[in-house]
Amino acid sequence: MNKEVISTPLGPAALGAYSQAIKAGNLLFVSGQIPLDPATGQLIPDKTIQAQTRRALQNLLAIVGAAGGSVENIVKTTVFLRDMGDFAAMNAVYGEVFSVRPPARSTIEAARLPRDVSIEIDCIAVI
Repeated sequence: MNKEVISTPLGPAALGAYSQAIKAGNLLFVSGQIPLDPATGQLIPDKTIQAQTRRALQNLLAIVGAAGGSVENIVKTTVFLRDMGDFAAMNAVYGEVFSVRPPARSTIEAARLPRDVSIEIDCIAVI
């Protein structure tokens, strides 16, 4: 199997022993993205779920873009929320990004996420 590591400075560096993304054939598996500023590696200062969702999605799309894809190539996302009470606000921002033919999605409440953020999003894309 041909497996390619995808890495870009336009997305945050991995926080552990994992790749930003792996391309296997025409499938792209993007690791979970949290609201880190790729330039600084620090969490964004705005702690609202809207801002955190927007930044996590920007990071996700930067990595998909580095593999030659775009929002249209994303077929599945998984959203991890620290508080399911944030679902409506997250969903509004998510809907702005995926306004046409949105991908399949699972949304899961997680007790704790890396760096105590409110959201983490991963995806699968077909490139």
